[in-house]
Amino acid sequence: MHYVTVEGLAKSYGITPLFENISFHIEEGDKIALVALNGTGKSTLLKILCGKETADAGKVWIHKDVTVVMLEQSSNFNMNQSVLENIFDHEHPILNAIKEYELLTDDDAEPDATLLTASIAKMDELNAWHFDSKVKQILGKLNIHHLDQPVGTLSGGQQKRVALAKVLIDIGFEHKHTLLIMDEPTNHLDVSMIEWLENYLDQENVTLLLVTHDRYFLDSVCNEIMELDNEQLYIYKGNYENYLEKKAAREESDRSSTEKARNLYRKELEWMRKQPKARTTKSKSRQDAFYEVKERAAKRIEQQQLELNVKMTRLGGKILELKKVYKAYGPLQILKGFDYTFKKGERIGVVGKNGVGKSTFLNMLMGTEAADSGKINVGDTVVFGNYSQQGLIVKEDMRVIEFVKNIAENFPLADGTKVSAAQFLQLFLFSPEKQYTYISKLSGGEKRRLHLLSILFRNPNFLILDEPTNDLDLPTLSILEDFLQAYQGCIVIVSHDRYFMDKLVDHLFVFEGDGEVRDFPGNYSQYREWEKDQEKLKTIPEPVAPKPLETEAPAAPKGRKMSFKEKRELELLEKEIGSLEQEKKLLETQLAEGTLPYDQLQKASNRIGEIMQLLDDKGMRWLELSELFS
Repeated sequence: MHYVTVEGLAKSYGITPLFENISFHIEEGDKIALVALNGTGKSTLLKILCGKETADAGKVWIHKDVTVVMLEQSSNFNMNQSVLENIFDHEHPILNAIKEYELLTDDDAEPDATLLTASIAKMDELNAWHFDSKVKQILGKLNIHHLDQPVGTLSGGQQKRVALAKVLIDIGFEHKHTLLIMDEPTNHLDVSMIEWLENYLDQENVTLLLVTHDRYFLDSVCNEIMELDNEQLYIYKGNYENYLEKKAAREESDRSSTEKARNLYRKELEWMRKQPKARTTKSKSRQDAFYEVKERAAKRIEQQQLELNVKMTRLGGKILELKKVYKAYGPLQILKGFDYTFKKGERIGVVGKNGVGKSTFLNMLMGTEAADSGKINVGDTVVFGNYSQQGLIVKEDMRVIEFVKNIAENFPLADGTKVSAAQFLQLFLFSPEKQYTYISKLSGGEKRRLHLLSILFRNPNFLILDEPTNDLDLPTLSILEDFLQAYQGCIVIVSHDRYFMDKLVDHLFVFEGDGEVRDFPGNYSQYREWEKDQEKLKTIPEPVAPKPLETEAPAAPKGRKMSFKEKRELELLEKEIGSLEQEKKLLETQLAEGTLPYDQLQKASNRIGEIMQLLDDKGMRWLELSELFS
């Protein structure tokens, strides 16, 4: 089914064009990634598609049966309402029934029997249990609990996860044909959540257009890449690796064409200067062609060839040493007797679930937070460069070039030469025109890029990067990775971007909770493989020791009491698993008979795949509840 047609779309802000005369199509089942520099119109294009912005020219046609659902970078919540009220914010009998049931059973207290009986009856009548199960899965995987909590009391990361849950619930509810638009969906998600979201979007029959900086996520989810570059749109079928290859070939072709046009332009310019003032028809046509050649010759090919061999402040023999360091916030233990001595050129990734104290650890390294006990000794030659999640802080609005020149006029290189502030800005994709833009006029991603640049321009020898990839575009990430690979100082990185971590770090500090920190010798992908192997080992049953002749009766295991909600979930799981098994058996029989028409055959085959995944998920949840309370 054809979902969207875009023809001749154009958009400018003032005299600055974002894109000009772009056209593309979206078909059912397409999963498309939109790639571009920050500030070149990615978010604007997404908003035009969902009707929140208007184009200057061109047409957008969306099929009348298609519902467009968008996850924006910033969410418009009612801060005084609860999580549940914001998620189920539109009227529908099934949504109302689920909201009522979830409110009654949200805590461990025994609900009012009369209200609960009526709520269960309504759920049965509307056949809402299957959808309620999907809602529970989404909320659980995104670590969203305490549904009666006002959204205004949540952190920015928690609010982003609530917004994502709302969108996923919306697309799973009654909309048969949905175009899901997502702007940086992986921001504020830990890696286990990102991996779950990859699988969820892959299994769901959803048509997707997204902007993301997470290249592993992009590679796993998308089958097409659209790039906005120099106001034009380029479309590449296939994965991220194929996109890089095809883009490199296109740029090489563009360079060759531009060079030919410049040679022709020089010849034509010489001819134009020699022309007499009287114009013949023949010379007039050649003059018209001259202006076309001039336009092609003037085309700029953005290719950064400036390589920075950085001249750093020399690191002495003593860099940073932690001895028997303890740190806790109330019951939350962050470090428990942590020991480590940093060596020259180390690249360490810091990973762990949200809330285990990774940012606190970084603050302790820089001395902005004190340890409860133990010693943190910093070498005299260490110059920290701290890229925090707080973002760029500017006392008064100024132009980009002025902001950088206030730090320093030049950046010193190892060979004794210097790079000017303007050249350094160009390396990080701030064109000469953009350098004279006021900071307040930059996009969110451009401000993040400028913040990062300002940290590096101060020439530190110990970099601490807290989620540096959030809101950065892929071209900037590539330049940052090249810069950091050539960097000779120490680097400590907290990031959920697996591609970025794999490319840069030598080993990991894994915050496992309760103050335990594991020093893992490898990158993030290697750690995830090791972690999965450890999970498999746990499932292997231990050998059973022979029973002695006389034993006392074993004590009954002391599990916590099952809440009403959990009892009800266990009962429903048993019914749902039974129903799914029956449906699977029926479909297998129909497929074996070979009498179904082709379209029904395809649907039956797809449905069996969905059922098997549902059986796996529900079976695992049934085992969790059974073992927890047995």
